[in-house]
Amino acid sequence: MFIDVHAHLSGEEYDEQGGIDGLLTRMKAEGVGLVIASGYDIDTSITSMKIAEAHEEIYFCAGFHPSELNRFQEGDWERLAELCRHEKCVAVGEMGLDYHYENNPEKAVQKEAFLRQLQIADEAGLPVVIHSRDAAEDTYEFLCQHQGLLRHGGLMHCYSYSPEMLLRFAELGLYFSFGGTSTFKNAKKVWASVECVPADRILTETDCPYLTPEPYRGVFPNEPKNVRYVAERLAELRGVSAEEIERQVEENVKALFRKLH
Repeated sequence: MFIDVHAHLSGEEYDEQGGIDGLLTRMKAEGVGLVIASGYDIDTSITSMKIAEAHEEIYFCAGFHPSELNRFQEGDWERLAELCRHEKCVAVGEMGLDYHYENNPEKAVQKEAFLRQLQIADEAGLPVVIHSRDAAEDTYEFLCQHQGLLRHGGLMHCYSYSPEMLLRFAELGLYFSFGGTSTFKNAKKVWASVECVPADRILTETDCPYLTPEPYRGVFPNEPKNVRYVAERLAELRGVSAEEIERQVEENVKALFRKLH
């Protein structure tokens, strides 16, 4: 089966298309059998939990995106720790560093939240899902400083940095998921990273409702059914069959997200 390890399902984007039930019907028709719904603050993490509770094929991760820290309220770290104890919570995230927009929280605030979530994940025995945008070196250095908190593994989601940087992150034991950008024209840096990532570290995602892959780029909302196009592109870039990518991703998902066993 194809697997989408990072999808945002907590919004209203799918309401006019049959909601989550419609989304599940469409993804199953494309051979997609499992989705991990990602929270980006406490509210969306709780919504992702409820979606996972209602649907066998969906699991979730809970966390605070660095760009959303202005939503943080007193007691949220305790709420996050409680979410991590849920039987279908497979990781903490997405978390990390995002320096793309000038009005994002200050770097020191992002790093403080990043560290707290690494600690919560370590205490819960869960892997982490890392968001990093325009912050490659800082993310790498931060993770090196706190490598002891990565003992349960981690995922660099929607990886878009260089292949050289990928190999440095791989030395920390991290996994890498690729989404729609891997199918875009002229995404040469991403293609090179896909080609060099170790086979036992590669995963597939959509990051829906955004980043719809070719041949439907520009269509909104993206959804988990489209992860098959990502898998097919990864197979093409790596010179293997789509079935091989499908099999390898399933193995890697079970290795990283151990609650799925």
